[in-house]
This record gives sequence, structure tokens and C-alpha cells, in this order.
Amino acid sequence: MINFRRSTAVLLGLLATTALAGPAQADEEPAPEPPRVELVLDVSGSMRAADIDGRTRIAVAQQAFNEVVDALPEETQLGIRVLGATYRGKDKKVGCQDTQQIVPVGPVDRSAAKAAVATLRPTGFTPVGLALRSAAQDLGTGATTRRIVLITDGEDTCAPPDPCEVARELAAQGTSLVVDTLGLAPDEKVRRQLLCIASATGGTYTAAQSAEELTDRIKQLVERAGDTHTRAPTVVGGTNACDSAPLLAPGVYADREAFSEHRYYRVPIRPGQELRASVSMALDRPVNRDYGVLLRATAADGRELVRGADAGSGRADVLSAGLRWSATADDEDAAETEESSAPVVEPTTVCLVVSNSFAPRPGTAATPGMPVELTIDVVAAAPAPDGPDLGRGWVLLALLTVAGLITGLLAGLLTRWWVATWREN
Repeated sequence: MINFRRSTAVLLGLLATTALAGPAQADEEPAPEPPRVELVLDVSGSMRAADIDGRTRIAVAQQAFNEVVDALPEETQLGIRVLGATYRGKDKKVGCQDTQQIVPVGPVDRSAAKAAVATLRPTGFTPVGLALRSAAQDLGTGATTRRIVLITDGEDTCAPPDPCEVARELAAQGTSLVVDTLGLAPDEKVRRQLLCIASATGGTYTAAQSAEELTDRIKQLVERAGDTHTRAPTVVGGTNACDSAPLLAPGVYADREAFSEHRYYRVPIRPGQELRASVSMALDRPVNRDYGVLLRATAADGRELVRGADAGSGRADVLSAGLRWSATADDEDAAETEESSAPVVEPTTVCLVVSNSFAPRPGTAATPGMPVELTIDVVAAAPAPDGPDLGRGWVLLALLTVAGLITGLLAGLLTRWWVATWREN
């Protein structure tokens, strides 16, 4: 009997342990994705020019790659793709297909990566658009942002596909891809093209005029991938009316908005909460000079609650606006009076309206729409500091009267004292 009881106790203990351990394992979050970066290097014939610190452009780029590979953070997955590196002929149709991935995206074998880069010799054409599209495929998809770092000294010589259009295409797909560009030649056409590519995907453009500048900038961009590869914005589609708009929780969202469009989203706000929202819109194509972005919060019936102010994005190619809103004390008191018997107070639905006054320049593509990033947060409302209460109506009038009499009396006494003193002297 004693043995039976002991066996039963042990069995129950094991079952309890299993029951407790099971949910803990099920609740474990999956391991975060590592940062993923691909370096895309132009190895076209123009990279033979010896105009950077007296060395060829390709030699400077190779040195920069070696130093970046040596300093690569262990958790970063790196790939290397080249363009214009193998075809030496004159057939443009063949040369414009010349792009290869020489190091696959993943944990890096430093020796193998540096050996692959060391064998590169400037050769052919410059299919930048095709290389960008291929690099996006190399990086694959996922919940986090991936980065491409493009290093080139010239504009695309193979369009179509136009590299700027490819960048917009990738951004429109919601692929969570950022392209940073580095220019090795002081050429205005190249600068405009690289700036367009970077702007379309939320990346940066930098002109590198020395080996040190190039190395430092590539290192910064690769390290930045470790800081900015966190979960990408959720793709959402705004509508043209409040009642059909998507209902959004706190988070970061990505959308596209056509020229001169109004786009609606809904956010539920409970009593005692404050809505904080901001919107950023990227200038990813040429537009007329007169433009702006407006963010408004409205009630479901269309009444405007608050209008956003310029938030200052800090970038010339991005316009931003932000707002804060919570119910006023009078509104809350009225709601409490009307709903005093209700056990649960339903949240108020606030409509966020994103508007823009962009107008395209002649020849500018109207589709896809401009990139929009919407950030929403709901926090406990911060009460405004109370000012001194001077009362209302007759109370205020009496208070002002007394204050006036006292002030006049003091002024009279001081005047008499001053006159008497002046006569004696």
C-alpha cells in the first residue's frame, strides 16, 4: 500500500512538472533573425581610373572590402555581388547581364571572401538595375530589414531596367529593403541617380573621395544593419473614408499614397489615454517645389480634433508631421455623466488622415504612390498642469475690486511718503 502511494505521488509529480514545463517551452519566442547585408561592387571598365589618392578605384574598393570583412560583427550575415566583372566583349546585350554573387549571404569565411575580392579586375558594362534586383533576391525575405550597400563610380549603362525604377519597385513590394549608395566619382549625373536609388528605399547617399572615407562609410553602414534590422513596419492599406479604414494598434506601418491624396486609418482610444502619431513621406521622385504633408485626427463624424505640426525629420528627402490628442476634461465629465451606469466604457474611434500636396514634375511616374511610414502609440494621458483658479462671475469681480483698492491704497501711501521726504530735503 505504501509503495502504491509513493508511486502515485511520483507519477503526479512528473505530470505536474510536464504540465508546467510544456507552456513555458511553447511560450518561448523564436530566436531573432541576424542582420543581413549584401555589398554590391561595380567592377566595370571605368573602375580602372587612378584618381583616388593616386590609386585605381578598384584597388581602393578592394582594400575597403578587406578591412570591412576583418571588422565584421560575428552575428552579421554578409554577401558580396559584383557587376561588370567577367564579360570583356563588346556585345552590350551580353554585357548587361554580367552580374554574379561571389560570396553568398551568410556567416562569412573571411579568408575566402577576401580572396574572391582580390581576383576582381575592371572589365565590362554597368548593369546597376539588374544587380540591385538580383541582390534583393540574394537577401531573401523575412520579418526584419535587410540592407544593400552599392559602391559604383558611374551611372547605369544598361537601362532598362532603370536602377531608380528598380528601387521604387522593391520599395513598393514591401520587401523591407534599404539601399545605401556610395559614389566614387564626382559626377553630377551619377550623384542624382544614386541619390534617387537611396531615397526610394529610405537609404543614404555618400560621395567617397578617399580610401579612408570609403572604408569608414562601409563599416558604418554594415554596423548600422545590426541596429536597424529589427522587425520591419507592417504593410497596411489606408482607404479614402473613415468608416472603411483599417483599425490599427500601436506600432509602425508602411503604406503608399498617390499624389494629392487623403488616406484614412482608425485608432481606438479609451478614456484616460492619449494618442501620439507621426507620419513620414519620402521624396522618392522629382516633384514640384510647392508641397507638404499634413496629419490630422478627426472624429468618426468628420469633426477635426487636432491638426499635426511639422515634426522635423532631419532629412531633406523626407517630410514628417506629428500630433498628440486626448479627450478634454469636459468631454470626460460628460461621458461619465451619460454612461455612469455602464460597467464598461467603449473606446472612442479616432480617424487619422494623412494628406499630401505633392505634384509630379513632367515625365514623373505617378505609380506606385509615395512611400509613407506611420507610427502610432497610445499612452496614459498626461494631465495638463492646473493654473491658479481665480473664480468666475461675481467672485472674480469682487476679487479684482479688492485687489484694485489695495493697490491704490499702497500707491497713495508711497506717494505721500515720497512727497513729504522730498519737501524736507
